[in-house]
Amino acid sequence: MKVTKRALDEWFAARGWTPFRFQREVWKAIADGQSGLLHATTGAGKTYAAWLGALLAFAGEAPKRRTGAGARQAAPLTVLWLTPMRALAADTLRALQQALDGFGAEADAWSAGARSGDTSAAERSAQNQRLPTVLVTTPESLSLLLSRADAKEVLGTLRMVVVDEWHELLGSKRGVQVQLALARLRRWNAGLRVWGMSATLGNLDEAMRTLLGSEPGVLVQGEVPKTLVIDSLLPGRAERFPWGGHLGLTMLPQVIDEIAASTTTLVFTNTRSQSEIWYQAMLEARPDWAGQIALHHGSLDRAVREWVELGLKNGELRAVVCTSSLDLGVDFLPVERVLQIGSPKGVARLLQRAGRSGHAPGRPSRITLVPTHSIEIVEGAAARAAIAAGHIEARTSPEQPLDVLVQHMVTIALGGGFLPDALYDEVLETVAYANLSRESWQWCLDFVSQGGPSLSAYPDYRRAVPDAAGVWRVPDARLARRHRSNIGTIVSDASMSVQFVSGGKIGSVEEGFVARLKPGDCFLFGGRLLELVRIHDMTAWVRRASGKRPAVPRWNGGRMPLSSTLADAVVQQLALAGEGRYDTAELRCVRPLLDIQQRWSAVPTPQTLLAEVLRTREGWHLFLYPFAGRPVHLGLANLIAWRVAQHEPRTFSIAVNDYGFELLSATEVDWPTLLPQVLVAGHDAQALEAIAQHDERTALLHEVLASLNASELARRRFREIARVSGLIFQSFPGERRSNKQLQASSSLFYEVFRKYDPANRLLQQAEEELLAQELEIGRLRASLLRMATQRLVVQSPTRPTPFAFPLMVERFREKLSNESVADRIARMVQQLETAAGGGMQVGDAEQVRETLRFGQEQTSDANAPGDAASHRKRKASRPLPPL
Repeated sequence: MKVTKRALDEWFAARGWTPFRFQREVWKAIADGQSGLLHATTGAGKTYAAWLGALLAFAGEAPKRRTGAGARQAAPLTVLWLTPMRALAADTLRALQQALDGFGAEADAWSAGARSGDTSAAERSAQNQRLPTVLVTTPESLSLLLSRADAKEVLGTLRMVVVDEWHELLGSKRGVQVQLALARLRRWNAGLRVWGMSATLGNLDEAMRTLLGSEPGVLVQGEVPKTLVIDSLLPGRAERFPWGGHLGLTMLPQVIDEIAASTTTLVFTNTRSQSEIWYQAMLEARPDWAGQIALHHGSLDRAVREWVELGLKNGELRAVVCTSSLDLGVDFLPVERVLQIGSPKGVARLLQRAGRSGHAPGRPSRITLVPTHSIEIVEGAAARAAIAAGHIEARTSPEQPLDVLVQHMVTIALGGGFLPDALYDEVLETVAYANLSRESWQWCLDFVSQGGPSLSAYPDYRRAVPDAAGVWRVPDARLARRHRSNIGTIVSDASMSVQFVSGGKIGSVEEGFVARLKPGDCFLFGGRLLELVRIHDMTAWVRRASGKRPAVPRWNGGRMPLSSTLADAVVQQLALAGEGRYDTAELRCVRPLLDIQQRWSAVPTPQTLLAEVLRTREGWHLFLYPFAGRPVHLGLANLIAWRVAQHEPRTFSIAVNDYGFELLSATEVDWPTLLPQVLVAGHDAQALEAIAQHDERTALLHEVLASLNASELARRRFREIARVSGLIFQSFPGERRSNKQLQASSSLFYEVFRKYDPANRLLQQAEEELLAQELEIGRLRASLLRMATQRLVVQSPTRPTPFAFPLMVERFREKLSNESVADRIARMVQQLETAAGGGMQVGDAEQVRETLRFGQEQTSDANAPGDAASHRKRKASRPLPPL
């Protein structure tokens, strides 16, 4: 019996719902055999649009195979549902199963299951025998399915693929992995429907084209009324001389009050370290909330995460402190509001997290920003303005990442093999590789067959070779096992399990953190204070500790720069303040800070580029405020320092944050004269036209590479590429490799290729990714163009301004001194407050020291204070040669 439209209407009516127009549009498009992209607000019902459309189109069809002689007919794998996160996979499976159960006999042959890193061995074994009708899985698990020898038979019954939260995958190598997998599935399944779903995309047509490749599609937009409330939790007094993290936990009492006044609250942080600190602080402030508040991040054990997710769904938890592990599509109806600690860094991320509250049609969503420094307060007003104007960040696919392609080629060689010409045509159907040349393709074939000219003597790099019939296959079972163990594009430091000596796994932490500890040291993890007992067999054995000051683990992956969209909106708000328009609560709160900035210097605007030149006992300072994000500022700072050094050899200290950067020289620099010259050569119309031309990109790349220690940065980037491409491997059946071993292996390959195979395309890719992703060369180039059209305003204040102060703190956090950083900040704030006509109150200096103790671990920019990106010294007199 088929599922009918009448059955769908009755299912909705039984729940007191009425289908939205966009849901009916998707149902009709799927029934008509169309693919497409569904873009609708969070909580509007996108899952039911795609899932019920699949049931309407396919449930009740005669199964293509039986489970056994005389057995009840069971539908084979028909729908593949891709999600970017494990928590979302589990939540999606519950939603799909609930709808499936509601149709009874109409869908009794259908079954649902999930396959991800959290799937048990027993369940995986059962799925290896027979996959469910609808499988919820991740890109990595899909690639593993493609590597099965019977992949075509198992996946050849697919009728539809749904890619949930497409915006989260689109701009990454994981998205490229999905593009390649979909191209393969289309070859095996004529008429395959592919649907993407998202709530936060700024470039819909491009996003749909990337998802569907060369196939046509339909764009469906869900216009569902949704009340969105964005406000800020404002401090009693905004500090007039802020630094990253200086508000931090001083906002804790207000956060506690907000949680107490709500039913269920999600408290989002940008890093796992930050989540650990806030969770512990909340418990210390309200010990009576033990058992009512919880912690959730990706390093916690699966059982802990599932307990928290179930508690949220059942409304049993008052609050959960979490990271991005919960900001994608998870349906927690009891959540009434969201608190965001620190800057969300982007409009799309803010919308995504806001949607976790009121996650149902007709219910309002509310997100409250909790600033961790005074300038961040402006971001609340800026975000509201950007959303009102419809400004959301665009995401684009990486272009031709060859490491992903060679991994995919070995995967397909395992999954039945391939003919080169046929696979080449298939790969060209993706947006990522639409312009892949025959030369690059041949290089990839040579690489998987022998590792290139420099590795041809080593059998471990003969990973795919043609058989007698010309079909490329993996010739060695050991290499096959190794490849399957390392499929994926997510690269991080090797992780180490954390377990109690008395039994019970807590989660995993990066090996690099544990390696710095010795037995007896304490650290905070999973909301507990733990003492390290011993390290054995990639496991940190611990016991509970108390009364000792803990270290907080750090995890990679939290370095999110301020987006261009949000940065531009912040500058627009500052311009309003400069005009005397303090129309929002956020601007009124920071008015004392902006008044001092205006009085001592100026406030940046979209039409002006503010530079501040200051002389102190340390030397000659330049503060420049492009508002382009930390990675771009790092590139700009080094580029300007290098250009200045072409006039006269100098040494600079550099500090950067999301708003600007500082250059400090021990010798005098005539910045008012030099700065206009080095921002754009000539600073005239001809120079601007040259920079705008694509063929001038090479000259800019040369300068950026020459201004940095590009070789070392590219070497670090190459490690990730070596891991994805299969040159090195993070794990192997029966063998685990440490982070140091991986680093040594990748460095060896890097040096071998540079010496014996300089044309190796993975070396070129490392340089290109360094520029495009770490330094954001496109955004840097756009920033230079914009800066060249702005009016340069050079101010010479007699003391550090409110905007300059956080940059100075970034720099001298790194300096060795017999005076503590906290004492020095307290002394500087006291001097500046006195100069501003205020003066610190009694006890303020001690509060500065106390907040700084936490500020170093939970700064809103998510970068460790010891990160080399926040403080560099360059011997600019000897520029490094380009790669």
